[in-house]
Amino acid sequence: MPFIEESDLLELHKDIDKAQLINERLLDQIKYKNKELRRSKIQRNIFGSITVFFLIFTLAVFSYNAGFVRSTNMESRNNLLVSIDSLEVIKARIDNLKEKNEELSLVKEFYLAKKFLEKEKIYSVQVKSFIDNNLTLASESLGNTIFAKTNPFYSYSLGNFETLEEARSFRYQLVKMGFKDAFVASYRDGKRIEIEDPY
Repeated sequence: MPFIEESDLLELHKDIDKAQLINERLLDQIKYKNKELRRSKIQRNIFGSITVFFLIFTLAVFSYNAGFVRSTNMESRNNLLVSIDSLEVIKARIDNLKEKNEELSLVKEFYLAKKFLEKEKIYSVQVKSFIDNNLTLASESLGNTIFAKTNPFYSYSLGNFETLEEARSFRYQLVKMGFKDAFVASYRDGKRIEIEDPY
């Protein structure tokens, strides 16, 4: 019957404690990002409301001026050209706001997907462990990576899979690419549940 040395058991407990610390840090980072997202959403809504109000006000002023001023001199024509130019500037601002709104929607979808993944059991392939918190590997553009603390190490996992078979297939591809120590682990709420059988 296999047994575990007391020193190995202590190391495992230390690893678990470190993983919990990393997980808490990640949760704090996610909370901070969610606050930033809410703040930027509020700012976007306020800015959009002000822009719409300004647009309505500007259109009302121009239509009032256009309806009552019927002068045919050159000065009147120049004023009309200025108002058309102002309308073009406003349209450009609206287009710019629409682009920013689309970008914020993508960010929101990313964080909603992250929240969903934290609640469901997922599988990921761990490719590396570090003693130090080496966040240089974590990229903002990679949404399907997990950087978790598994005491005393920081683990770096790739992929978020719904089924164990998908994760095993991905692990097999990574092993063929040279990641010989890669293994499949299951996660829930951003915490590793267990290391899965590779076959």
